[in-house]
Amino acid sequence: MIEALRTQEAGETAITPIAATPSAATPGPAPDGPSLDLSALDLAAVEALVRRAAADEIMPRFRQLAAEDIVEKNGPHDLVTVADRLAEEHLTVSLTALLPGSRVVGEEAVHADPGVLDALHGDAPVWIVDPVDGTRQFVHGDPGFCTLVALAHRGEVLASWTYAPALGLMAVARRGAGARLNGVPLQAGSPSAGAVLDVATSHYDFTDDEQKRVLATLETGGIAPRPCGSAGLEYLHIARGEIDATAFSWENAWDHAAGLLLVHEAGGASGTVAGQPFRIEGGNALPFTAARDAETARRILGLLAAAN
Repeated sequence: MIEALRTQEAGETAITPIAATPSAATPGPAPDGPSLDLSALDLAAVEALVRRAAADEIMPRFRQLAAEDIVEKNGPHDLVTVADRLAEEHLTVSLTALLPGSRVVGEEAVHADPGVLDALHGDAPVWIVDPVDGTRQFVHGDPGFCTLVALAHRGEVLASWTYAPALGLMAVARRGAGARLNGVPLQAGSPSAGAVLDVATSHYDFTDDEQKRVLATLETGGIAPRPCGSAGLEYLHIARGEIDATAFSWENAWDHAAGLLLVHEAGGASGTVAGQPFRIEGGNALPFTAARDAETARRILGLLAAAN
């Protein structure tokens, strides 16, 4: 079957015919009607707002949390802190003020009211926010956490910000305009020929037996799977060429929207086991992958699809 594979080359989106089942593709469907015009939006102002939320609400509490500042949501591994809640509230106010008429889909707001997710299906621009991605790391004093913000419109992710304040890293991506880390262009590149692929997978603490069975297909020659940490930082590792791919079995938009655009704009590829682009609205065939290049994505998807 001939599929269309989108990759990023020299800052332009290239459509390349390939023969592969399943395929790797860019995240998100083509929107119905024109996308939001970003020309009037100050993207640097968004970065400043993300930095301010982290400076005000997250970093003062890093390694300073009291026991009562930490709450279990759905079990001992699913934690939320006062920093998560206050940072999301901060960003909700500041981002909607910057772009009047926009909505916010934040992890903690959705936990309180799943109906908040309906905004992903509407016509208004949507800020997708994970205030502290890697809360477990944050709780344990590990600097491997980040704040994720993406701007989407009608299912298409247009821009994203991945900020790791304890590591001093700010990655910004804009659809069709590339990705930068601390102002320096990012290129994911490709794995060296014959190299063992370093693949971050869904953490076993958050997977059921069936998901573990499917992900176990990556335990084969030439692939070195390992449990992921912060999903946002794993995407950044791919965009920097530090790891080769991910294989994730959950689809929360706040975990993936920013990172998928970042990988794509750094030259990478992504796709689901059904051979379709990942949809931020949900309903995806899982697992899915993001990878440094199309060939790596095809290889990971082929192994995962074989388990079904």
